[in-house]
Amino acid sequence: MSPSQDLLLVGEVYVDFTLPKAGAESKLRLGGIIHAARGLWAIDANFSVAAACPGYLVDQARAYLESLGCSEFIWLAEVKGAPNLMAIGDPTELADQAYQDILRDEKSVEYRGEVDALKTFKTCLIFPGKYDLTVLRSLLAEDVQASFDIAYDLPDLRSLSSFKGNIAAVVTSTSSPMFLENASEDMSSLLADLRDLSPQAILLKENRGGSRVFDLRGDKVDEIPALLGETVNSVGVGDVYSAVFASMLDGAVFDAGWKAARAATCYAHTTYPDDFKRDVQRSLALSIDQMRGLGGTFLPWHARPDFQIYFAAPDFSYVDRTHLEEALRALAYHNFRIRRPVQENGELNPQSSMHEMRAAYMGDFGLLEECDLVFALPLERDPGTLVEIGLALALKKPVITFDPLKENTNTMVMAGSAVYSDKLDICLNGLFEVISRLRATRS
Repeated sequence: MSPSQDLLLVGEVYVDFTLPKAGAESKLRLGGIIHAARGLWAIDANFSVAAACPGYLVDQARAYLESLGCSEFIWLAEVKGAPNLMAIGDPTELADQAYQDILRDEKSVEYRGEVDALKTFKTCLIFPGKYDLTVLRSLLAEDVQASFDIAYDLPDLRSLSSFKGNIAAVVTSTSSPMFLENASEDMSSLLADLRDLSPQAILLKENRGGSRVFDLRGDKVDEIPALLGETVNSVGVGDVYSAVFASMLDGAVFDAGWKAARAATCYAHTTYPDDFKRDVQRSLALSIDQMRGLGGTFLPWHARPDFQIYFAAPDFSYVDRTHLEEALRALAYHNFRIRRPVQENGELNPQSSMHEMRAAYMGDFGLLEECDLVFALPLERDPGTLVEIGLALALKKPVITFDPLKENTNTMVMAGSAVYSDKLDICLNGLFEVISRLRATRS
């Protein structure tokens, strides 16, 4: 196939370094648009790459991409002043992943001269970075159909104005700064702004809650559920989703979304490329009807605060708060509405009177009755937390129990909980699944 028929990936090449963390391996691999390239390789798509990267990465990136079947590697622009090294604090995205682009404030990008080949491509997927998009537009064919992943590195939508009329799809995420700033409460304004760019489709990735595809040609929306399992590494999962989606847009838009979601799920479950490709090939052997029939978990960002979660834990000022804060950060990051009885009704002290204790009990119990479910963290076998778990079960409220120290391996706690685990990743998945089911019963 000639390069003009390839999907051209445009963006920066990074080195991803996952920082050492207890219980998880440190990982060093090529990242940036290389993640998207792995997705296209896994589905046997034809692609080329126009990369912005430092000079020291060019030969390695070219060789690696050629091993993935990349038809043509174009060194689009040179990154200067920074190594394009991305340090990653949390590869599983329990909460904010704490990306650190090393020396990012010293970084500059300079276009190179040998870019005439860009005009031969008819379709491209662009991951904005520190390079000028207006200059890039002048280098591409007049009739190019461009898709954009704007999850990161796009200050505002005006940067895409030079592509208006030539945009196939715009992809964004609920974890993107632009979404959080403009659409965390209501996304109608952001959707309207995206529609003004006249794309054929908009893809909104909602993390563990699934995704939505907006087909603007037919003015329809499809909801694609997430297939939740153990997250080995979430870095680059969104890039794979975008790449597979963009590569299949010449067919049915919704079908492209379902297949891309499957490929992205496979990428989250392993960091070994051969295993990833095998899993993708198996998953995409299913028909779209079969994928739909298998279902999954769908819980949109804006629906999550509709469900009140009672935080049953020794949420006191004097305890070791390491696990408490980890859980609270994760719940807040995913836009859940947390009710914290100790914070709302007060923290008692050893000198508290029986009257004060009864008042606190009544307040906490009333709050528990108001809530839809319980997220429990019974550190040090906290008796109050265990009582709250029992009360919730008696009230027939689902309980998610996160037991990081494995102190409560008791039949009543483990069997009574909708989900019980010492891993926060599993508890988060369980929370999404439980609320997704609760939401379905209210529809």
